[in-house]
Amino acid sequence: MAEKYIARSTAIAARMLGGEMMVMSAADSTFFTLNEVATVIWQAADGRTPLSEIVAGKICHEFEVEAERAQHGAERFVDELSQHGILLVSDRPFDSPPFAETP
Repeated sequence: MAEKYIARSTAIAARMLGGEMMVMSAADSTFFTLNEVATVIWQAADGRTPLSEIVAGKICHEFEVEAERAQHGAERFVDELSQHGILLVSDRPFDSPPFAETP
């Protein structure tokens, strides 16, 4: 399985509100409210950390979930947000951060 690196797009608006991350695509105005697990992935999407490392080091550890189940869910989440241009996906690390910092 090829490794996936993920980064937040700069073509989005994102804010933490009441403990939930709200994300909107500037391209198609698609709006997402991220749950706790998705928010952890979102915040870890630095373009340099492999998705498998985010899942193993953060998701499995913080939420006590089986690695295979967590990886599958994370990949579905990443695929959905990448289809809207909210997350960028590559098979190698991004050279420079292509994302916008979120507070």
